[in-house]
Amino acid sequence: MKIIPISATSAPQPSGGYAQAVDVVGAQRLVFVSGQIPETVQGDVPTEFADQARLVWRNVTAQLEAAGLSVANLVKVTTFLPSRNFSAPNREVREAMLGTHRPALTVVIAEIFDERWLLEIEAVAAA
Repeated sequence: MKIIPISATSAPQPSGGYAQAVDVVGAQRLVFVSGQIPETVQGDVPTEFADQARLVWRNVTAQLEAAGLSVANLVKVTTFLPSRNFSAPNREVREAMLGTHRPALTVVIAEIFDERWLLEIEAVAAA
């Protein structure tokens, strides 16, 4: 399977850490990861955004690993934030977690289900 990032020259270029589109060639599986939240198995929620973001990404990674996959298999990531104020720290943590991998990406500013949560991430992976 190949994941090929696409960025049309006739459209705005990505501002960092993602591809405008992703072509998945030869995939035999798709794994849809439900919105992952910043809670531990014990139900603890960190108070700082960066700690919550790292925890959410660990939870996304755990779901991928349970399916025999990794962040390298991600083709689409949607992040929900309660405020634009979290955009920069969200990008920093995401880029640290993804390294050079560039899935298609959407960030939505929306009210989050639990007021303690400062983000939620859902994803699609291919293999």
